[in-house]
Amino acid sequence: MKKIIKGGFLSGHRTYILSGIGIISAIGAYLVGDTDIFTMLQAIFTLGGIYFLRKSNETKGKENGKDSRKISK
Repeated sequence: MKKIIKGGFLSGHRTYILSGIGIISAIGAYLVGDTDIFTMLQAIFTLGGIYFLRKSNETKGKENGKDSRKISK
């Protein structure tokens, strides 16, 4: 039960999966004719920005696999 609550094997990848699904659905909505090209591009750039913001936050503040905020003596 604890594994389900914490997210299991997808715990660190939920943002990436949701961004990918959102991009695919934006393209699908354009192909079906529900949206125009400008709305599709706006959704793609927004979801791509969320993906890259998350990616940059994971690597920020780490040097050689160690947390740089930690003060070592």
